[in-house]
Amino acid sequence: MSNIKISSTRGGIKVGVLGAAGYTGGELIRLLLNHPYAEIAFANSESNAGNRVASVHEGLVGDTDLTFTAAMPFDKIDVLFLCFGHGKSEAFLREHSIPSNIKIIDLAQDFRIAGDHDFVYGLPETHKSAIANCTHLANPGCFATCIQLAMLPALSAGIISGDIHVNGITGSTGAGQKPGATTHFSWRNDNISVYKTFTHQHLLEINQTVHELQPDYDGRVLFIPQRGCFTRGIFVTAYAKCDAPIDDVRAIYSDYYKDAAFTHVVDTSPDLKQVVNTNKAVVYVERYEDQLLMISCIDNLLKGAVGQAVQNMNLMFGIDEKAGLNLKASAF
Repeated sequence: MSNIKISSTRGGIKVGVLGAAGYTGGELIRLLLNHPYAEIAFANSESNAGNRVASVHEGLVGDTDLTFTAAMPFDKIDVLFLCFGHGKSEAFLREHSIPSNIKIIDLAQDFRIAGDHDFVYGLPETHKSAIANCTHLANPGCFATCIQLAMLPALSAGIISGDIHVNGITGSTGAGQKPGATTHFSWRNDNISVYKTFTHQHLLEINQTVHELQPDYDGRVLFIPQRGCFTRGIFVTAYAKCDAPIDDVRAIYSDYYKDAAFTHVVDTSPDLKQVVNTNKAVVYVERYEDQLLMISCIDNLLKGAVGQAVQNMNLMFGIDEKAGLNLKASAF
């Protein structure tokens, strides 16, 4: 746990952001500008150095006079967020020396799988104690977060078996800010398509958690990701064999998430609009004959990325887990 004294005034935690010009960088800056205990020391973007942050992230017009910088004054910060594309964080840390007292939160997939590194996998619903005591944290992937939150209680209680069938649909912001053929408005609008069927990269971290909770689980996670014609959010439906009565299942889910700051079990099938623009995850379960249906939804940029990263920062510095994350859903 950090020895930094956090006061009731702003600026207790000095923050550096690398890769600050992308979608995740912009959303992270938006959250940190309104965080009661954090202050942005620098927002790094070499391609935008000298430009006003609000000229790139136009939703921040009137909220900040911050400018992007090419500098990386690590001596002025307590925590560093890496908002790079996948594969760039590991290379960056090999090439740069970060002082050992600085906490690092990586939003890419470089350190999510256990290996020859000291990064803790940062899913608060499973690793809260480890998160609170770590220095280096790997923030989970967006699909991985949503899918795991649907399944965690059932896996932990051992009430599902066999293959787990998962369908998930994500908004266009999940593809990042750089334009591409499948993110172009004229292609994405009024359209839906499947991609990376059964091979999505987030299956690695999902399966890691499955076997952490049930080392002898012999079923497969069969995941079909889809591109939706909306900008934000992930909606996941999953099902697997289950013999437990539905009342018992609902009690298991409610008990598992009773202390979760942002994950809520509901008694009616949820809508994506309940979570967009929030750090919430909404989870619903229903049983059909011998199949347990598990539904979850999140905002891919918040609970699926920077909202969860800020939640993890709060845990790492021993402050209110919800600090800076009191966000209202765009429900209408």
